[in-house]
Amino acid sequence: MILTTTNSIEGFKIVEYKGIVTGIAYDSSYKHKGTKMSFKDMFNTSKYYEGYAEGLEEIKEKAFRKLQENAKALNANAVVGIKIDIEPLANSHTLIVSITGTAVTVA
Repeated sequence: MILTTTNSIEGFKIVEYKGIVTGIAYDSSYKHKGTKMSFKDMFNTSKYYEGYAEGLEEIKEKAFRKLQENAKALNANAVVGIKIDIEPLANSHTLIVSITGTAVTVA
């Protein structure tokens, strides 16, 4: 499946617009590979940012998988115009990643 932030795909022609699709995922930004960051590591700046970045990357991947599943359900073979929104949930360490795009069939 082709995923792009642009509204067209070079070398391909959009033959059918299937509809808007989304992929949403959320989890603690301090989790990586199923384990939480230790209290001690939260005060180590480099480990804190490394763990935060790795946790965010996992949440984004979950959201992209859901986006692709929703596009496949519409029999699309590409998603164009992708927008990514990352929001922290108030008063917690949870991040919500929402990815939206237009499912299309290209030839």
